[in-house]
Amino acid sequence: MQIVTAELRPCRQRQADPGWKFARATVAELQGWVIILTDAEGVAGLGYCHAIPAITTHGPGAEAALHFLRPLLIGRDPAEAGAIMDLVEATLVGNRSVKAAIDMALHDLLARRANLPLSALLGGRFRESIPQSRILPIKAPAEMAQSAAALVAKGYRTLKLKLAGDAVLDGRRVAEVRAAVGGEVALTLDPNQSYSAKGFLSAWRQMERHDIALVEQPVPAGDWAGLALVTRSLPVPIEADESVETIADVLRVVEGRVADVVNLKLTKLGGVRNFVTAARILEAGQVATRMGAAFGPALLQGASAHAAASLRQLPFACELSEHDHILDDPFTPLPITDGMIAVPPGPGCGIVYA
Repeated sequence: MQIVTAELRPCRQRQADPGWKFARATVAELQGWVIILTDAEGVAGLGYCHAIPAITTHGPGAEAALHFLRPLLIGRDPAEAGAIMDLVEATLVGNRSVKAAIDMALHDLLARRANLPLSALLGGRFRESIPQSRILPIKAPAEMAQSAAALVAKGYRTLKLKLAGDAVLDGRRVAEVRAAVGGEVALTLDPNQSYSAKGFLSAWRQMERHDIALVEQPVPAGDWAGLALVTRSLPVPIEADESVETIADVLRVVEGRVADVVNLKLTKLGGVRNFVTAARILEAGQVATRMGAAFGPALLQGASAHAAASLRQLPFACELSEHDHILDDPFTPLPITDGMIAVPPGPGCGIVYA
């Protein structure tokens, strides 16, 4: 059954906190896009194009790329998703979040057509719910501690602290958050590339006493030797995020044991198909996987939950509940209960317009 329409809808969302900040940018709003692929029988599949300039792309650029690629989709059968995505790859370089939206919509359409949950197309589920970690944006130490206590009161048992590359101030952030939440809450750290390798090894001396569960991307994305040095030097699991944007990057991590964990995101890798490939490579190489932040509407949350459910091993909490502080969601979000998100039953990713 051929695709007959490919509709684009803007998905502009404000942050509840317009000063929400990480090491590389302040993110006041998200300017994403939803693509809706509808076949001749009226079955529609939805995909989300993530657009944050400091992370993926910006809204007008994403819109232009989607318009450019849209003619490639009309008249094609989504059952040929692999061939369609190969054509998309050959037609436009880069633009992984744009390609992720198209790939997501193709898979959502296929799953809805078959009346199956998206996870069934990924090999089936290994779990029915996903443990969640909440992110603490960069603030003064006391503010981060206050926010941490509020999140724990809501039932979250894993928190991730954004750090800024200032060893003294970051050390205070970690210390005050730990004091506020007690010893039963898992803390992970994300400097977002703000340290050199030796700089983070030095800063770690002020942080290790606070029982850290994981450190995400402490060094610049291109500093593979530095990331490997930190991984070899510290007893805590080190996660690669910005360093891994392609399947080739995933393979490089496995071959060189550059990191202990890889942060997977549908929007970063270019969609569902590449996610499955990356997950299998990491599984074979015995490198752990984790679903990173789904910054966007509930559509992205639902698709990411299905992807996380398909992972054989999921040793760390994921970040699929960040929609909680993002406003103007056109979709109905998944509920969060005691820091857990239940995987929606489907069909497709199980998300509908509110």
